[in-house]
Amino acid sequence: MEREATRRVILIDPNDATREVLAARLRAQGYDVGPVPDGASGADLALSAPPAAVISDLWLPSISGVQICRLLRSEPATADVPVILRGERDDPKSRFWAERAGAVAYVAKGRMGDLVRALAKATAAVRTGDGFFMQLPSGTMDIRDRIAQHLDAALFDSVIASEVRALANAGEFHHLFDQLSQVLSQLNAYRWLALSTPSPEHFGLHCHPKLSEQAEREARVALSVTDTLHVLSVQDEDALHLTTECEPIVCSISFANMVVGTLALSPSPNDAEDAHRLVPLVARELGGALRMSALVEETQRQASIDVLTGLMNRRAFLPAIRGEVARSRRYGLRLSVLLLDIDHFKVINDRFGHAAGDQVLASVGRLLAQTQRTTDFSARWGGEEFVIALTCTDVDGGRVAAERTRAAVESLVLDNGSGVRIPVTASVGLASLLPDEDVEQLMDRADRAMYAAKYGGRNRVGVDEPGSSPAVLGEPAPKLVTASPPAPAGPKHLS
Repeated sequence: MEREATRRVILIDPNDATREVLAARLRAQGYDVGPVPDGASGADLALSAPPAAVISDLWLPSISGVQICRLLRSEPATADVPVILRGERDDPKSRFWAERAGAVAYVAKGRMGDLVRALAKATAAVRTGDGFFMQLPSGTMDIRDRIAQHLDAALFDSVIASEVRALANAGEFHHLFDQLSQVLSQLNAYRWLALSTPSPEHFGLHCHPKLSEQAEREARVALSVTDTLHVLSVQDEDALHLTTECEPIVCSISFANMVVGTLALSPSPNDAEDAHRLVPLVARELGGALRMSALVEETQRQASIDVLTGLMNRRAFLPAIRGEVARSRRYGLRLSVLLLDIDHFKVINDRFGHAAGDQVLASVGRLLAQTQRTTDFSARWGGEEFVIALTCTDVDGGRVAAERTRAAVESLVLDNGSGVRIPVTASVGLASLLPDEDVEQLMDRADRAMYAAKYGGRNRVGVDEPGSSPAVLGEPAPKLVTASPPAPAGPKHLS
């Protein structure tokens, strides 16, 4: 049968006189009014027999209209019961609280016409059907317990949301994901946690060390991550070692109507219910932090990239080469560097213009990026100088790489836009890392080798190799020039 309560209204007002006056006015409009003096009684009555609508004061002693509204929204039997809240003033603050609580309308006291219209609109929208609803236990203490549980849940959500939003201060993705795993592993027992972002591309995975391979396979499938994308793996025993697969919970992460990532979690069977509530909450709040992380990384990338050539700048190269020096020492690997200087660069600028000079620098930058090995890295050292780090390369391998680079620069075909070719050659200095040598000493030797190539006739390779004698090969196709450590005296002003 249809719900018989389509005209039944619960009126909550602590003032006896005004409550009776208002009830009489509503009855005159054809409503079946059940007046009650306090929020607990009104909530109990609404939950035990859901009405067509509830009218309540916004603020009440003990249990407020805001709490009543949120409680009714959270209960399946009363989730669609409209609540109209009333207040002393028609002010933005009161309307704000009423809206956030889920009320269908806020009406200032004394505005009877507004109340009647709001009630008519609300009851007209009440669904009719077979009249089924769940009869809930009654009792003031039960209502207070329900409200307390609801407030506890809201507080829990608020604290989690605050923790997740605070990750915006984490900076780069690897810091953010590490901190996220620390937060979530305290809230839920899971097999693995994974996070991916499309731009910049990242894939983070937190799992138990003994489950790493299986967890990575499952996470890549859940997030649709390709096998080629490197995984940032955080492994510790905060995650569970459960080999039995559990259906992962996957939620997209949005910011400003744009998907900025995907969060996935493989729960343990005992904590799956909590995980299904936790993961969507985290995903809703994580968008801002991910966007901030992407901005931080982009800012750092721009600060470390030379705009003209697209290579690393000197500021970024130095920590990278220091890391390679440390790695080479620890594992007994060889490391060499090439310092390359474009010959007669001032002449190019004077003859063809600075735009042509920029074209030369940009072309050399692209050439180095395209021809270097994936394990090597290059940078614009400054002005018309470039540097290349050759990992796992001794001095003999460095000679081959240096000559190949010199010949590639010489083969560049550039013109000034009018069909006139711009000749480009470079002098290259090579130095290989010595035991107990630091980055500054290594670069200084490469610099001296490069200037030896300059003094030897340009478009050549100079090698700083202790114990060897300088040698200069003749034109027109110089192969290698070897220079002893002391370069010719005088200021370094050659180009």
